[in-house]
Amino acid sequence: MGKDVIIACDFPSRGHTFAFLDKFDTVKPYVKIGMELFYAEGPQIVRDIKARGHKIFLDLKLHDIPNTVRNAMRILSSLEVDMCNLHASGTRAMMEAALEGLTRPDGSRPLLIAVTQLTSTSQERMQNELLISSSIKETVLHYALNAKAAGLDGVVCSPLEAYEMHKCCGEEFLAVTPGVRFEGDESGDQVRIATPARAKEFGSDYIVVGRPITSSEDPLEAYLSCVRDFVS
Repeated sequence: MGKDVIIACDFPSRGHTFAFLDKFDTVKPYVKIGMELFYAEGPQIVRDIKARGHKIFLDLKLHDIPNTVRNAMRILSSLEVDMCNLHASGTRAMMEAALEGLTRPDGSRPLLIAVTQLTSTSQERMQNELLISSSIKETVLHYALNAKAAGLDGVVCSPLEAYEMHKCCGEEFLAVTPGVRFEGDESGDQVRIATPARAKEFGSDYIVVGRPITSSEDPLEAYLSCVRDFVS
C-alpha cells in the first residue's frame, strides 16, 4: 500500500467544504471528514464527497461499550468510506466488536485504525490529567499492540512514534499520522509534530494535513508540495 496525503476538511458546512474542494480541479485528494463537518451535515456529506471521486477517512473516533460501537460501525460501513477509526483506549473487546460491525456480508470493509494518544497530548498532560504513568511512547506502542491483536489495520499516532510502532507491530501495520506542519508553521494546538519530509523518514504511511493546506493562499500548491515531500 503506497503512501498518501489526507487533507483534513475540518469545515463547518457543506458550502465551505465544496468551495475548498472546487480548487482541486486537476486532482482528487484523499480527504478526512471529522466530527465538525459530519455533525453539521450528516451522512449525506460523505455520500456527496464520495460521488465526486474522493477517498474518505471518516474520523469520528468512536468510544463506547462494544455493542454500541459494533452497531454504529455497521451503519458507517454502509457509507462506503475508505477508512474509519475509534479510540484504542476503549479496550480490545470494543475494537473487536467494531471490526465485526464494520465487516460487510461479502467480507469487504473499510480500513479500521485506532487512535493511540492525540497529537495534542503532551507527556505532562497524559500523566497529570489522565493519570497514565507510562511514557507516551510506551503507551502508544501498548495501544498499537492491542489494536493489532484485535485485528485492526493500524493506528493513529504522531509521526514521532511511527518508526517505533512499525518495529513493534510490523511494516504492514499502518501509521496514520496527524500533527504535520510545514517548516516554520505555527504548531497551533498540536504538540508532537513533524514536517511531511520528516514524517516520511519516520515511516508514516498516511499523513493527515489540515490548516497548512486549508488555510493556505494556494491550497492546491500546498497540497502538491506535501505530496512531493511525502510521497515522491
